[in-house]
Amino acid sequence: MCSSKLKNLTQENISQINGRPVLQPKSNQVPTLDRRNSLKKSPPKPLNPIASKIPSPRPISLNSPPLSPNSKSLRKPAGSCKELLRSSSVKSKPENSDGGYKEVVSMVIVQKQPGSIAAARREEVAMKQEERKKKISHYGRIKSVKSNEKNLNVEHEKKKRCSFITTSSDPIYVAYHDKEWGVPVHDDKLLFELLVLTGAQVGSDWTSVLKKRNTFREAFSGFEAELVADFNEKKIQSIVNDYGINLSQVLAIVDNSKQILKVKRDFGSFNKYIWEFTKHKPVTTKYTSCQKIPVKTSKSETISKDMVRRGFRFVGPTVIHSLMQAAGLTNDHLITCPRHLECTAMAAL
Repeated sequence: MCSSKLKNLTQENISQINGRPVLQPKSNQVPTLDRRNSLKKSPPKPLNPIASKIPSPRPISLNSPPLSPNSKSLRKPAGSCKELLRSSSVKSKPENSDGGYKEVVSMVIVQKQPGSIAAARREEVAMKQEERKKKISHYGRIKSVKSNEKNLNVEHEKKKRCSFITTSSDPIYVAYHDKEWGVPVHDDKLLFELLVLTGAQVGSDWTSVLKKRNTFREAFSGFEAELVADFNEKKIQSIVNDYGINLSQVLAIVDNSKQILKVKRDFGSFNKYIWEFTKHKPVTTKYTSCQKIPVKTSKSETISKDMVRRGFRFVGPTVIHSLMQAAGLTNDHLITCPRHLECTAMAAL
């Protein structure tokens, strides 16, 4: 026994160097190829999945008849609402014969209520459809408003009125711009009316004055200069009380009617007198912006001075320039406004 152990030890300590056996200490020994291979770790054994131990037979109903070769497949569609949850449990029962144990695999089939998933899906689709309808109706309203605004803007751009006419301008003021302002006037009654309205808009605005236009016509007998010139103090006071017109303004209108009668005697008509200052031709301007339109001109100052000399009241150069614009003695429509060419064509007739 001892000799065999010594042999093994000496054989382990002796190594061959250049064909000669050499005894080496334990620390200098080089492991042999066999020992190196033995030191390598062996690959771990693959773990068998639990599912491999459990057989996966299809559940067989004991009461169902055997399938015939001609019978149709009982395979359910992929989109079936049923889910089979298989839970396998291993129970051990002792056998009667040899006392051993036998593995029994029990299959539990869990089935959800029929139609529950389909009902939930239908409800989800219905909710999405309701949200889509709300979005469509909401966007439709916004789109309709935007389309209306776009149509208004297109119409406004198409006409390109003077810039003092905006989308917020009163319709009566817009109609006055589109139909009357800048149109040459040669009727004495209408010239007298415009003289009264331009004087009344001092300290006010054209929209407010135009809304009171019919009131002025009723109060001053349709601007018949002959009738207005005969107003007495009682009539003047009734106009102040009934129509709410300032007393000084009423007195000025009565005085101006008397001066118009004098002008008619000297020039034949008020129309001839007022148009004489422009040689019976309207002054055509070429303004591109309303900021460039002056509030008075040298021509309005000349007319104002002559009328003041004749006894007219409320006829400053600013009022007279406004009268010239309203009566078409000057065409101050912007060149981008279609009314500019229209009024120019009317003046040429």
